[in-house]
Amino acid sequence: MTAPGGAEGVRERHTDVAGGAIRSWWGGDGPVVVVLHHSFGNPGWLPFHRELSERSTVVAPDLPGFGGSAQPAWARHPRDLALLMAWWLRAQGFGEVTLVGCGFGGWVAAELSTMSPELLAGLVLVAPAGLLPKEGRILDQVLISHSEYVRAAFEDQKAYEAVYGTDLTDELLLAWDLNREMTTRVAWKPYMYNRRLPPLLAHVQVPTLVVAAESDRIIPRSCAEQYVELMPQAHLEIVPNCGHAVDMEQPSVLAGHVAAHLPGAP
Repeated sequence: MTAPGGAEGVRERHTDVAGGAIRSWWGGDGPVVVVLHHSFGNPGWLPFHRELSERSTVVAPDLPGFGGSAQPAWARHPRDLALLMAWWLRAQGFGEVTLVGCGFGGWVAAELSTMSPELLAGLVLVAPAGLLPKEGRILDQVLISHSEYVRAAFEDQKAYEAVYGTDLTDELLLAWDLNREMTTRVAWKPYMYNRRLPPLLAHVQVPTLVVAAESDRIIPRSCAEQYVELMPQAHLEIVPNCGHAVDMEQPSVLAGHVAAHLPGAP
């Protein structure tokens, strides 16, 4: 099967979970790192995936209802997606993994950690949604255009163009539209946070790295800081010169942080 972006050695898999297929991309060798994408989807095998795959097995699934994964019509909350992803993890037979969640994917990862912590050797939440900000507001993607929202995730617009190009193709706009539809289906009212999540985070005894972007215009930093306050084994790293899409704008920096958080890392 064709790898995203023509990436050499990257494999595609489809796994049936609860009657719907979840697509994932696999590359590299070593301890398993599973990366969950932003609400605007997974644009392919990124430099972040490639750098991390030099020292680990990287698996990048499309969340249910996003990209090449089937939409679960019954899902109405990120907890439902977390439940599906926990069953997907079990189906892979990985054992414990390091789970990395970016933005909306960070929310799904946090929910999963409260349900199935035994599946996780480590957790990395990158500019995560899921908590009501103490300061500032989460940018509402429904009130602005697709491109305006995704551009807001980058401090450096050249970094945005390196991932998405300068021209918006019909294919890209359709993908963003479908991803926005699924995001709205599960993360609306309240938008992008869950008041039931904070009390559960105190019980998550998984080593957790929370990464915040210095110039995040999507998710206020206070959300990342709350995760650190609530989770007993969490610590915070702030990435300078970067917007919300840390994995796309500062891939080498983030890959280094994740690599240092892997089991057995020096």
